[in-house]
Amino acid sequence: MRLVLAATLSAAAALFLANMLGVAVAEAPTVTSLRTVNVEGVATAPVAQGANAAVATNVYREAMGAAVTDGQAKAQFLTGKVGATLGAPQTITEDGGEIECSSGGSEGWEPYEGEQPDFGRARDQTTGPLGASTESAAGAPARAPSAVKRTTAKRHRKKHKRPTAKKATAVGCKLTAQVSLVYVIG
Repeated sequence: MRLVLAATLSAAAALFLANMLGVAVAEAPTVTSLRTVNVEGVATAPVAQGANAAVATNVYREAMGAAVTDGQAKAQFLTGKVGATLGAPQTITEDGGEIECSSGGSEGWEPYEGEQPDFGRARDQTTGPLGASTESAAGAPARAPSAVKRTTAKRHRKKHKRPTAKKATAVGCKLTAQVSLVYVIG
């Protein structure tokens, strides 16, 4: 009798465990990969040559907003070309920006003299350790100390042309912002 009772209890326990395992497998989430489209939005906005940090940051944020709109338009275009629909954005990454100034003169460019906005650089490769920029404060690349020439020879006097007046040209600066977006597509 004991043997029959033990066998019955063992069989019941085995059936109970098998049933629980079956429920656990049925309730396990199934992994389906989402189809996505990755785009980069880019936008520019004018910024004053001598802008302070607050003004430059506001211009940068406006440009980032326009860059998001640009990225969304690109994503809609691409999904339309493959017959899909655009879903919600999954990730948005700030990719930083830059400021370029043009004088319209013979050299074509001028260094930006204002304060820099808070350019975020989530994936930037141009900064050194701890985010230190590889450019000097004036916007020109930093020079290595070995690049300085020292001459010990006697200097030769060159004949100089008389200075001529240069046309005054207004300097125009533009700020460029970039963002990367990943959208779900259906």
